[in-house]
Amino acid sequence: MKYIGIIAAMTEEIASIKKLMSDISVKNIYELEFTLGTIHSKNVVLVKCGVGKVNAARTTQILIDNFDLEYVINVGTAGGLNENIEIGDVVIAEKLVQHDFDITAGGHEKGYISHVGKYFNCDENLVKRSKEIIDNMNEDFNAIIGLIATGDIFVQDISIKDRIKEEFNADCTEMEGAAIAQVCTLDNIPFIVIRSISDKPNGNNSVDFEKFLELACERYSKFIDIFLN
Repeated sequence: MKYIGIIAAMTEEIASIKKLMSDISVKNIYELEFTLGTIHSKNVVLVKCGVGKVNAARTTQILIDNFDLEYVINVGTAGGLNENIEIGDVVIAEKLVQHDFDITAGGHEKGYISHVGKYFNCDENLVKRSKEIIDNMNEDFNAIIGLIATGDIFVQDISIKDRIKEEFNADCTEMEGAAIAQVCTLDNIPFIVIRSISDKPNGNNSVDFEKFLELACERYSKFIDIFLN
């Protein structure tokens, strides 16, 4: 049986997707809880990876090893970098980069990973589906296709935000997407990353993150509901 794999980092992020699911069952593998079910008659398997790139990569590989996947979706929240997007808006990655990967001492660009490259491109058909949704969407939030920057840091410092924006022209930043993308790329599994803006790095945005976490989860879940319909 083919599944659509859905990965999120946090309990709150998982819960918003689980509300969309029917016919639920649970399978535990290596202390990870995989929730199986359907969304609009499509078979899905949902798993919480935990925060950060190593947790995300480990979980992605276990998911791929144990389920026959049609493709992988990473959902979750993100910090906004693009001045034209607001809290609650959705960013769908066309490509991703690991902003904290640095072997510039070896003559490579910032973000370049040996034997892989600098950017991870999401599946063209999944991006096309997202563009079609955006073109016909009638929701109380905006959605864009863009570039997502991933790193093992919850970005609060304005200078770090400005550096990531300047170096990569990224629309938002988070902590798992490009690691999931790297594993999927190496394993030849189609993927897409869909994030909603929970905060904007301003030196005190951890407060905004807590305040708007539920809203952000609700917004990307609405997008997923349309995406899988």
